[in-house]
Amino acid sequence: MPAASLRCLAALALVLSLLPALSRAGTSLYTGQTPVNSQADGERAEALKSALAQVVIKLSGDSAALTRPGVAKAVAGAERYVQQYQYTQDVAADAGQPQSRLTLVAQFDRDAVDQLMRDLGLVHGGGDAAQPAAEVQSGTYRVWVSGVNSAEDYARIIGSLSRNELVRSVRAEQARGDGVQLKLDVNGPLPRLLESLNLGPVRVLNAKPPVEGVDALLGVQQQ
Repeated sequence: MPAASLRCLAALALVLSLLPALSRAGTSLYTGQTPVNSQADGERAEALKSALAQVVIKLSGDSAALTRPGVAKAVAGAERYVQQYQYTQDVAADAGQPQSRLTLVAQFDRDAVDQLMRDLGLVHGGGDAAQPAAEVQSGTYRVWVSGVNSAEDYARIIGSLSRNELVRSVRAEQARGDGVQLKLDVNGPLPRLLESLNLGPVRVLNAKPPVEGVDALLGVQQQ
């Protein structure tokens, strides 16, 4: 085996031993994304409003929430609730020609947004911000992640999954070649989790793989 591959496996083994399990910190429900044409200030301001509107709908579970009194005004002040934002770029085929697409991904402050939801009356029974009905379910799933070429790739995957609002814990079970098998304890059905992964460094390769004991095949989104 090439020396580079041995070093990669050794690094993965070290990370696997140091990170046997991680609990979620919770951000995906508080993240929104929207396509943009540029990184201009004016366009970013409008994109942040759209991203916060997505978060309000996800947390309230009500697609008509934006029509309620006060909600549109709150969404207009989206910049007040932003924790961080970034731009991602990918290439898609349009009529056979590659086209570059720019997307703004914004993560909003959880505590501030929860308070906003309470102020707007978009909560259930006086608790924290409403959670989508799908999260009432729970399950344990095994996923295989390929394209893990370094310890940094592995750390990005684990970090992204552990910050996902739907993921209660992540446990690495085995590593082989450029892949790693993870056991995920999830609040909600697997399809909802896979949909939420589109925002991070992990992409879904196959949501229904013909592999016994593996519920989904994932891949690392290279930077």
